[in-house]
Amino acid sequence: MENVKLVCKACGGDSFTTGQVGGETSQGNVRPIGSVFAVGSPFIFSFCKNCGEVASIKVAKPQKFK
Repeated sequence: MENVKLVCKACGGDSFTTGQVGGETSQGNVRPIGSVFAVGSPFIFSFCKNCGEVASIKVAKPQKFK
């Protein structure tokens, strides 16, 4: 979300931060379909600091799916 001033669609707030689900272990990571043993990649969420509304979900390492 490069240099774009976000405005929360739920509360109108303009203060956002990021957080991660998953990490070094595969718990919480997205994995390629059919690849049970793949570690995959964490999700990065951009969300409103005021109400928690999620503005963006991004896969941290999309190269894991090529």
